[in-house]
Amino acid sequence: MPKNHDLVEVERFQGIKYELRQARTPDGKTAERLHNAWIWLDNPSQYNSYTTDMVKSVILAFRKASNDRSVNAIVFTGVGDKAFCTGGNTKEYAEYYAGNPTEYKQYMRLFNDMVTGILLADKPVVCRVNGMRIGGGQEIGMACDFSVAQDLARFGQAGPKHGSAPDGGATDFLPIMVGVEQGMVGCTLCEPWSAHQAYRYGVICDLAPALKVDGRFVANPLVITDRYLDEFGRIVHGEPKTGAELAAGKELLKKGAVDLSKLDESVEALCSKLLMTFPNCTIKTVSSIRKHKLLHWQTNAESNREWLGLNMMTEARAGFQAFNDGPKDKREIDFVRLRQLLAEGKPWTEELVREVSPQYKK
Repeated sequence: MPKNHDLVEVERFQGIKYELRQARTPDGKTAERLHNAWIWLDNPSQYNSYTTDMVKSVILAFRKASNDRSVNAIVFTGVGDKAFCTGGNTKEYAEYYAGNPTEYKQYMRLFNDMVTGILLADKPVVCRVNGMRIGGGQEIGMACDFSVAQDLARFGQAGPKHGSAPDGGATDFLPIMVGVEQGMVGCTLCEPWSAHQAYRYGVICDLAPALKVDGRFVANPLVITDRYLDEFGRIVHGEPKTGAELAAGKELLKKGAVDLSKLDESVEALCSKLLMTFPNCTIKTVSSIRKHKLLHWQTNAESNREWLGLNMMTEARAGFQAFNDGPKDKREIDFVRLRQLLAEGKPWTEELVREVSPQYKK
């Protein structure tokens, strides 16, 4: 009888779904007694942002799938068609962790273990990007080995806009994947990339149409999907449309419905291709390529955890509470006023936070 190498027996995961799906060969035939393990973030009402309990469940789910001898590949995704994941749960951050650095440091131990668990999984990991992949969601997505996205998805970081640094993986992984210059732009300016841009930059390996209008699939109508060179010789592809073209795209979007069947076909096709390889040779190859991410991740993860914990006393406290408690049209602090106050030598006090935060404005 084979030994059980799971740390604990899990009867029910919290905030995630775990599913074994039948593995199939590229021609669609059933591969008896073989599966792909699907791990779903299940918090769609909050764009699949992960709570503390969800992080713990993801760790256990990856351990379970990694140890399952019948599993060919792991598919990591989210419930619904709005978001794969938008990062940590800002409500929990604002109401519990803000101003509580010791507790947030403990939380970041769990987060780091989640990222490490993805990077050390004994099976190839495919991120099925069913919607937005933002903030910490982008970071756990980049920890995966492959990413396949529906083409309405958006990618990006949010840290410097909301009081944090993208030190949960983005500052480690993004420069490797897109180069230092674009990594710098993505991590600091927090301007989202379309799925088409993410594909062009090499952040994802495939994308699939998701908008169905009058019975047929059409490409994302909000972005430029024709590739051409502008007057400076730069590639234009995936950038947002503007003016009348954007307005027309929004009207077409309203007429259609999101259908993720093409995304699922692409994910299943990738898993089928992985099935038709030597398992040990494949995971050794995957592990060798992962080392480029792991080198940076393992060098920085602990010092980043320390800093992120302390930052909960200052900028993160202000940023997360503004996002959680501010009005819907104003969830960022007054950056100019903050910089003015800091230039005057003002300390981080409750008075300073109230002066720059939108939820306290009349």
